[in-house]
Amino acid sequence: MTTDPSDTDDLLRHAGAGDPQALAELFDRYRDRLRRMVKLRLDRRLQGRIDPSDVLQEAYLDMARRSPEYLANPSVPFFLWLRMLTGQRLLMVHRQHLGAQMRDAGQEVSLHRGALPQATSASLAAQLLGRLTSPTQAAARAEFQIRLQEALNSMDPLDREVLVLRHFEELSNNETAAVLGIQKSAASNRYVRALKRLKDLLSSMPGFFEG
Repeated sequence: MTTDPSDTDDLLRHAGAGDPQALAELFDRYRDRLRRMVKLRLDRRLQGRIDPSDVLQEAYLDMARRSPEYLANPSVPFFLWLRMLTGQRLLMVHRQHLGAQMRDAGQEVSLHRGALPQATSASLAAQLLGRLTSPTQAAARAEFQIRLQEALNSMDPLDREVLVLRHFEELSNNETAAVLGIQKSAASNRYVRALKRLKDLLSSMPGFFEG
């Protein structure tokens, strides 16, 4: 969904003047993007137990409570701030339901603006294999997923995170650079490298594009 920056700025001004409807409209504009992030990063052990809509509802309440603080000093674009709040809420859900299991290595990825639950290789592989529908492909799905997970795990963690942000969450290069706290050129170079690596991996898997 393309959002007009000037329109967003106008809504932020209304929100700053105390209009709750403006905040609600802003959140609705980004709801689909936030839901995609939550579904991608929700621990597979909680899938079926936690509804992403519940996470978003809590994130909305966090936004309403903390919006005066943000509006007084908007140091990052609104969507990235909202995404950060949603990620923090998701992390709280993980800790609440998984407890000590969250100490497992690799459960969080430390980014420029704090820790977020990482998108696991299993989650990414499942996303990539979502198009496999024919019986022949379905039979090979488990093998493909294992190979993809191993390949994704072999990637540089930051490259993999850039791939997640750009390819799966569909953030822009500027947004990706801001989230990771790196230069725009570095974010772009890492994405190109990660995408080439992914393309090479998929092309080495006979039958993946058949059907």
